[in-house]
Amino acid sequence: MARLGRFFLRGQPLHVIQRGNNRQPIFFDAEDYRLYLEWLREAAVAHGVKVHAYVLMSNHMHLLASPDSAESLPRLMQAIGRRYVTHINRSQGRTGTLWEGRYRAAPIESDAYLLACQRYIELNPVRARVTRRPGDYPWSSYAAHAEGAADALLSDHPLYLALGKDSAQRRKAYRALFRAALPAATIEDLRRATNGGWALGSERFKARIARAAGRRVAPLPSGRPPRADPNA
Repeated sequence: MARLGRFFLRGQPLHVIQRGNNRQPIFFDAEDYRLYLEWLREAAVAHGVKVHAYVLMSNHMHLLASPDSAESLPRLMQAIGRRYVTHINRSQGRTGTLWEGRYRAAPIESDAYLLACQRYIELNPVRARVTRRPGDYPWSSYAAHAEGAADALLSDHPLYLALGKDSAQRRKAYRALFRAALPAATIEDLRRATNGGWALGSERFKARIARAAGRRVAPLPSGRPPRADPNA
């Protein structure tokens, strides 16, 4: 699969997915989730990545993040990967790889898709039928965005901040977004783009990303796009 290499545009959000090898678990108890988030926060600060949203599921994770430099995201993922895999191998008495290959990332056009992507990430536990409400799941950014929970990992995107003049208004407006289901087409677009490493947005946006990446960032019209993962 072709992938975006040293892609970077300042302030450009990326939707990131990393899965467990053969869809096996990567988190085994509450301490694993807690440590991953703690180490992710440290790595984000160290390597210059602004994390706007996240969810940790039992066998995969999602991030919505904006890197400060071309090397920021690769270094973050390498740092958290090494540290976390060492922890899991020790605590579970295992060896070998934990991840299913390299993480996947897709640039998301902010105005068109950012808040939809953020909702998509935080609704993952609901789609997976782990919980009925996103607020009932403890390992996502929903509680911070919708309920005002403190979360030192997050750096809110300007589009989220623009939802209201203060935190109470923003939370109310954000909760209102969840009253309507995400359109099926939007879910499919997000899955296809991230699994394929394609840019998601307007044709003008894709052209700008292609110039920055130095490669094609959308499937050829005659080709078949990568199959969307229904479990993402």
